Amino acid sequence: MDDVGEDPVLLITGASSGIGAATARAAVAAGYRVALAARSGDRLRELSDELGGEERALAIVCDVTEWDDQRLMVELVRERWGRIDVAFANAGFGARRGFTAESPEHWRAMVLTNVYGAALTIRATIDSLRESRGHLLLTGSVAGRIALSGSLYSATKWAVTAMGEGARQELNGSGVRVTVIEPGVVDTAFFERRPRASLSPEDIARAVMWALSQPPEVDINEILIRPTAQDG
Repeated sequence: MDDVGEDPVLLITGASSGIGAATARAAVAAGYRVALAARSGDRLRELSDELGGEERALAIVCDVTEWDDQRLMVELVRERWGRIDVAFANAGFGARRGFTAESPEHWRAMVLTNVYGAALTIRATIDSLRESRGHLLLTGSVAGRIALSGSLYSATKWAVTAMGEGARQELNGSGVRVTVIEPGVVDTAFFERRPRASLSPEDIARAVMWALSQPPEVDINEILIRPTAQDG
């Protein structure tokens, strides 16, 4: 596309690293403008500069557990570019397995981010997506398809799986597509040690871009993607 003003707009939460940052890079390479949202302003600005500056990549500091932050995020994107074609609710983090392994404070922050934060992203962007007949994506997990021993994180991702289907049903007939990306083990900061068998963030970004590239009448509802050697 020659006119930057005609390029589609992709909003990503949790965009400062990992899957979010890899997806931003892949999207810009495919001709998208990207709105990068996360709590880490410094990392967002570095990524924005890498991707061509604010004409192409807008950095927005946002805590997804705060409704006012999410509303402002959408307002800033629409003020700058007038539209949102894709919203990717990707912000989230994990916890050690075992119902005595993490503090209640860690649990609370994780549940609020992974579940409430994703729901707020849907709420904040749904009108814009209806207007653009766009695409909603959510980062789920293999752990949202198979219950893991002692894992509250797994329960949060089961919630995301259900949220994606609930959103699909609500948006049915609107032209908005809904996709839940469900990675297995990904080599990100989620893990203290590099997993022996893992996907890269770029692997997940390619899956996201493939779902986005389908014709309007095709809605890829779920992509379950594992390393070839993953056991669970």
